Amino acid sequence: MAHPPAAPQRRALVIDDEQALARLVAGYLEREGFEVHLAFDGPDGVQAARTVDPDVVVLDLGLPRLDGIEVCRQLRTFSDCYVVMLTARSEEIDTLIGLSVGADDYMTKPFSPRELLARIGVLLRRPRRPAGSLHPPATEPVQIGALSLDVPGREVHLDGQPIALTRTEFDVLAALARSPQVVFTRRALIEAVWGDNWVGDEHLVDVHVLHVRQKLGDTVDEQRFIRTIRGVGYRIGTGG
Repeated sequence: MAHPPAAPQRRALVIDDEQALARLVAGYLEREGFEVHLAFDGPDGVQAARTVDPDVVVLDLGLPRLDGIEVCRQLRTFSDCYVVMLTARSEEIDTLIGLSVGADDYMTKPFSPRELLARIGVLLRRPRRPAGSLHPPATEPVQIGALSLDVPGREVHLDGQPIALTRTEFDVLAALARSPQVVFTRRALIEAVWGDNWVGDEHLVDVHVLHVRQKLGDTVDEQRFIRTIRGVGYRIGTGG
């Protein structure tokens, strides 16, 4: 009897100039079945990402020759892989800047490799659990004023022009758009996008909402597409 084809092996890229730490993380990932590649500075990390096409990148912020923010910015020009940013600095500005260039999650050093694996596991399960999966898949694009959202096709158009969102940004927008009457708390939006078991700073949501607004040409004052409900959370706008 023929056996079904094996699932393709997940590929991970670890970019960190702390080589001992990078190899430690790589060892944990390999034990979870990942094919793991290493890079120890920014330019080598970008080149490795182009070569191996990873599913997930573990990216240190403080890299030599090209810092993690610039590496992430370059990654987003050719890859929609998940990015987990590592930082030794706990200042909020580093986290916000890192996420605004397309990181999906972040962790502050020192961290537990097991927690990192758990975070990566949550990210990689998301393609099998589309945003808003409590509802049946939408077969027609969701229209919000001039904004068109094709959930199954994972495409967004504004005034007929395509808008490039990261996977996480798309999932946040889709979760809101598919439940137009619902005001999402941060926790509810995290559960809709990241899953029930995600643990971390819930203000992660605010950064992704900010970035979606910027890409849609929205503002905090105008709020055409994502409305802030003060003291509660977010809901989809009307497009007007």
